[in-house]
Amino acid sequence: MFGDRLALAARYAELLVTDGVVRGLIGPREAPRVWERHLINCGVMSEMIPIGASVTDVGSGAGLPGIVLAVARPDLTITLVEPLARRTAFLSEAVTALGLDTTVTVVRGRAEDLVGGPPAAADVVTARAVAPLDRLAGWCLPLAAVGGRLLALKGASAAEEVAEHRDAIARLGGADPVVRLCGAGLIDPPTTVVEIVRERAVVAPRPRPSGRAADPGRSTGSAGGRGSGKRRSRRG
Repeated sequence: MFGDRLALAARYAELLVTDGVVRGLIGPREAPRVWERHLINCGVMSEMIPIGASVTDVGSGAGLPGIVLAVARPDLTITLVEPLARRTAFLSEAVTALGLDTTVTVVRGRAEDLVGGPPAAADVVTARAVAPLDRLAGWCLPLAAVGGRLLALKGASAAEEVAEHRDAIARLGGADPVVRLCGAGLIDPPTTVVEIVRERAVVAPRPRPSGRAADPGRSTGSAGGRGSGKRRSRRG
């Protein structure tokens, strides 16, 4: 899987079981099985990604699967998207320590804040253990180019999630989800990946106005368009 970059993968594994554990990015019980549960589990999905593709990894956390893919596939251009500062700090340090700066960019932010770029719409959007499939598709599909794909790493309940959320995914512009098994014969069980092609761009509906007329002298929400329930005083 890693070829002549196996030593680089080992350096990343060492970062995960040392700094990654100390900083709370993976649990201490995960350290002894970091290869099979994390590196190999993520790395096998590279067989689904075409040569030279652009990849956006949403909710990258400790770099799973984004950094693993960058190590295994130096031909890929990868953006790691993560909203939490302590995680983006780890990601930036790991990218520099592994010498991946030329192919990997770390962006602190939420997926929904990046719609329309930068970065540009990706050929492939990846996510691992982030959210139920309907919410995940709502966050990730807008970051993929039309014709691009979401590859969501899921567990044994993937087929049930697909059945439950198929209609919601269609409303978001996604094709019928397909469950793929990656790494069969290499790991047991194989990695389960839900593949969703973005068939069309869907414009998100604008929020409905409140039924009550807004008081021009009263604050209607916080900056960024999300009401926080708190009022901000104006000074000056």
